Amino acid sequence: MLYPSIDEMMNKVDSKYSLVVAAARRARLLREGGKTDVKAPKSHKFVGVALEEIYEDRIVVTRGEE
Repeated sequence: MLYPSIDEMMNKVDSKYSLVVAAARRARLLREGGKTDVKAPKSHKFVGVALEEIYEDRIVVTRGEE
């Protein structure tokens, strides 16, 4: 995957683990029929669209309480 790059994505989240979990959850929602606000996504796969949403700040990843 070239877009968005991992270096750019690390500015949006606190860890790679958080990024993976958030993208997987959002991709599952998209697969189940959720709609995206991204106009003309570069990726045709759900995980790629989820990562684009995070990169464009349409999905904000916050740290939950433990």
